[in-house]
Amino acid sequence: MNREYHTWTSPSLGHQMEILVFGHAGVPLLVFPTSKGRFFDYEERGMVGALAGPLAGGRVQLFCVDSVDGESWYNYGAPPRERVVRHMAYERYLLDEVFPFASGKNGRNRLAVTGCSFGGYHAVNITLRHPDRIGSCISLGGAFDIRQFIAGYYDDDCYFNNPVDYLPGLTDAWYLDRLAHDVTIILATGEHDICLQDNIRLAGMLDAKGLPRVLDVWGDGAGHDWPWWRSMIAKFIP
Repeated sequence: MNREYHTWTSPSLGHQMEILVFGHAGVPLLVFPTSKGRFFDYEERGMVGALAGPLAGGRVQLFCVDSVDGESWYNYGAPPRERVVRHMAYERYLLDEVFPFASGKNGRNRLAVTGCSFGGYHAVNITLRHPDRIGSCISLGGAFDIRQFIAGYYDDDCYFNNPVDYLPGLTDAWYLDRLAHDVTIILATGEHDICLQDNIRLAGMLDAKGLPRVLDVWGDGAGHDWPWWRSMIAKFIP
């Protein structure tokens, strides 16, 4: 299996960022780590191994990025406004640096995105905000409400990065048309997942807007952990 390590100093973030690339061809899949996670977690937790077949067969190519959650939403030592601003800088890093890097290596302009737990938030949020850049989104055990991180503070940037707030109010035809026809959103979770209700709630919001989605609630005691996520990703990327 092709494995590549890349790093550069991000103009958007002002420090070094690292990426692991797996596979040689196929759908370019941007992988977000879990809360405050690292670019190597997907490999170390067995998720890359779960996709060994699709990777070897050239059906998918992974781009595993680092997070800055510890500098943004989870930076409880910083004022809430600074946390939001840092998250916006992370989005610029993704759109202006990672997306062109992935497209340059892979040859496709639209990416797929995925993430587990808080990585699911990142995947869903960037998909809803930029449906012209993303073709599909796979969230595994995602959590989607960022109000827990901002201690009662709220501004427009908070609103437009909180899917459970801006999605019900979304009326812009440009977004709705692309989300309805050009994007696939998969919400996978378990019957005992601590984020189960988050996924049911978000699925209902998508339904209310007439937007297609898949809500896949796993039984057999499925919870919020890597063994379940390994099985889930293997199902959705066969």
